[in-house]
Amino acid sequence: MEFAVYNKVHLIMKVSLFMANYGRELRIGVDIRIKRKIEKAKEFMKRMKRVQEEVKTVLRKAWEEMNQ
Repeated sequence: MEFAVYNKVHLIMKVSLFMANYGRELRIGVDIRIKRKIEKAKEFMKRMKRVQEEVKTVLRKAWEEMNQ
């Protein structure tokens, strides 16, 4: 029962008690929060696309400077 209480995301806090106390998610061996993994993967993809666009811009600028 204690595990269930500490692992439950509370409506007001928007985090579990374990996260509030220790700053990380409670690990149980099998992640029952698949949705959260998908969200993290999507965030990673967005971040990588942003970095790729920034690199592409910098490389394009360097290429143009070298060809002048």
